[in-house]
This record gives sequence, C-alpha cells and structure tokens, in this order.
Amino acid sequence: MTRNATLIAQAKSSRASIAVPAAVAILFGVFLVLGTGFSHSDTIHNAAHDSRHSFAFPCH
Repeated sequence: MTRNATLIAQAKSSRASIAVPAAVAILFGVFLVLGTGFSHSDTIHNAAHDSRHSFAFPCH
C-alpha cells in the first residue's frame, strides 16, 4: 500500500507542477491578445494588427 500511495502522491505533484505554469501562460497570452487588441495607443494596436495579418490570422 505504501508504494501505491507514493505513486499517487507523485502523480498529483507532477500535475500541480504542470498546471501552474500552464495557467500563467494562458493568462499571459490572454493579456497579450486583449491588451494589445483593445489598446488605446495606436502604435501598439497597429503593431498587433500587422502581426496578426502577417500570420494570416483574420482579425476583422
């Protein structure tokens, strides 16, 4: 039983170590997309707009 408990604990800790960086990356990506897309600065907005078009990503 101790070996099974150890394996379960290791599986849970590895999931947690993957989940935190994944959540941070998702939040950072959302911030980049929405932060630049709705920016009031024309320079930032136009740079993001041109980048989306260069990757053939429709934005309007």
